[in-house]
Amino acid sequence: MKHIALSTLALATLLACSVASAQTAAPAAEVKAPEPDFTLSYNVGAVTDYRYRGISQSRLKPAVQGGVDFAHKSGVYLGAWASSIQWIKDAGGDGNVELDLYGGYKGEIAKDFSYDVGVLTYNYPSNKLAVSADTTELYGALTYGPVTAKYSHAVTNTFGFASSKNSSYLEVAASYEVAKGLSLAPHIGYQKVSGTGNGVYSYTDYSLTASYDYGNGLAVSAGVIGTDAGKALYVTPAGKFTGKTGLVLGLKYSF
Repeated sequence: MKHIALSTLALATLLACSVASAQTAAPAAEVKAPEPDFTLSYNVGAVTDYRYRGISQSRLKPAVQGGVDFAHKSGVYLGAWASSIQWIKDAGGDGNVELDLYGGYKGEIAKDFSYDVGVLTYNYPSNKLAVSADTTELYGALTYGPVTAKYSHAVTNTFGFASSKNSSYLEVAASYEVAKGLSLAPHIGYQKVSGTGNGVYSYTDYSLTASYDYGNGLAVSAGVIGTDAGKALYVTPAGKFTGKTGLVLGLKYSF
């Protein structure tokens, strides 16, 4: 009977210790939240001169800008972006806003090697030019590490040039983090304007931009931008060359 009593006591003690251990055991590791199906982000900003492919769109003056982006975890994305402009009026039309709508798909080919394909349409409401400035391009890009090569092909007339369908833009750019929060981005591109008599409007642009991310969505940038475009072809009403080399400062807030 003593043997049975001791065994019973030992079993009871073991069970009690097991319960106590279960109650005081360290909590399980926190489960990582699953990746959201999609993200929606916004951005607003201002620049001292809105340069696009090296050419000033704002008469060498400041511009305000903003956009919204939707990205699905599958790689599909959609977005809209707008900026104040002056070049439509300088070309004899009307309207002072550019509205860009775009969508595409991003994917990975291998580690550090990705692609991006899509369509982008530039809209200039009420531009009233003899040849509409509205332009639609298809694009494809390959990125390896910090370097990206991108080709854009116009399926409409290009930015108001008559008979300029099939114009194109080829660019190579990179982004290097040289210090925490500080990035340096060199860029070079070639804008080909197709069509009889339009070849003189083709040109090369180049830039070197430094940007600093303060965190919490706030970033500033400073870039030196220039082109070899024809000085008599890309001008403001006052005769100023809109492709001249210049310093452009920017401020952007993303949320």
